[in-house]
Amino acid sequence: MAFEGLLITEIFHSLQGETSLIGVPFVFIRLTGCNLRCTYCDSAYSFKGGKKMSFDEVLVEVKRYQVKHVLMTGGEPLLQRGTLPFIQLLKKEGYDVSIETHGEVSIAQASPLARIVMDIKTPGSNMSRGAFRDNLKFLKPEDEIKFVITSEEDYEWAKEIVKTTKLPTQEILFSPVMLAKNSPGTFKGIEPRALAEKILKDQLPVRFQIQLHKILWGADTKGV
Repeated sequence: MAFEGLLITEIFHSLQGETSLIGVPFVFIRLTGCNLRCTYCDSAYSFKGGKKMSFDEVLVEVKRYQVKHVLMTGGEPLLQRGTLPFIQLLKKEGYDVSIETHGEVSIAQASPLARIVMDIKTPGSNMSRGAFRDNLKFLKPEDEIKFVITSEEDYEWAKEIVKTTKLPTQEILFSPVMLAKNSPGTFKGIEPRALAEKILKDQLPVRFQIQLHKILWGADTKGV
């Protein structure tokens, strides 16, 4: 009989550090495994290992906290076959569910079930493969698109997409990379203030964001 559960790296209670729900208490379920290796990855510890947990075991952990919102993240949560059935279970329990995905796997089945936060990988990630374009048609207005900006070149690349592509979400997020010490990449970087000023100068219809959790607890801290 097939295992009905998830391979979990960690489950934790924290404030949402990004998106339009920044600052809102969430339960985060970090799934194990990813098929990309982004240069700025801050969760490389989730690539391998993990603990097998049944849906009931995961739900018990989620219910420990009095929250409305649950985020499925990774790694890449849509690589596990149990993700979508578990989201259906969470919804039956009354939770609002978000999925954080790297945008390089199909969101077709996930989109009707949850709020999608889709990363569009910039050239600085070294994982900019373009599959996000196949997912645009599945995004809902209430979903969100994120660009992690590692350099001025990334900014110009992302700006061109925003200006020339019909992006269907109401929220488009530009975030300066905040590099953990153990991240596999190094960058020239772009200062948050410089990115903010570029957005204003170019009058882009985007939301500037800085990762709140890294400001509060540090870029290298797990489970926040």
